[in-house]
Amino acid sequence: MIVAIDGPAGSGKGTVTKVIAGRMGLINLDTGATYRCVALEALRRGVTLEEKEKIVELVDDLNIEFKHENDFIRVFLNGKDVTSEIRSIEVTKIVSQISSIVPVRLKMVDLQRKMAEGKDVIMEGRDIGTYVFPNADIKIYLDADVEERAKRRYKENMEKGINTSYEEVIENIKIRDENDKNKEIGALRVAKDAIIVDSTKMTIEEMADKVEEIINKKWER
Repeated sequence: MIVAIDGPAGSGKGTVTKVIAGRMGLINLDTGATYRCVALEALRRGVTLEEKEKIVELVDDLNIEFKHENDFIRVFLNGKDVTSEIRSIEVTKIVSQISSIVPVRLKMVDLQRKMAEGKDVIMEGRDIGTYVFPNADIKIYLDADVEERAKRRYKENMEKGINTSYEEVIENIKIRDENDKNKEIGALRVAKDAIIVDSTKMTIEEMADKVEEIINKKWER
């Protein structure tokens, strides 16, 4: 069974997905983290966004793994734990542009599909229900207004020791929203058969309860 949760940056989909995976025994495959690994490697190698061919080439050198440790998912890139590094402001600034490169997108989608084979999974991203898994059993679109999303991301950055201003965060989210909605492949949009959940005034617990309710109505175990 595949549960697809899509939505813009800061909508709470990443946190909710982790909570639901723990509650319901689903495997959480963080597709966004896979693109962040590509972005991190590009930064490490000094490859710029203009050097698209080099970015495409480096994808083949990446070994990405997710390891579950006490209900927490750690991300490993070529054997090294990069869970914190891939959430840096430097990676965040370029990950949307990198995920817009069509050959990169095609290679990563193939990887993500292989990761999900034969498993009960919950996946979150921008295009899980529309492109990566258009035949997903359950599709949810988690949304929230931009101010609330910026507040959440700013708070998250502060908790992780990432020093950015609220103004920087909201500007980055607006730019990312625009870029994500206009991608050639995998653009951010609501799947026709998705259930929309507005999380603007919800706590994480309330979001998780709502998503769990939706899944339970459709999943026969």
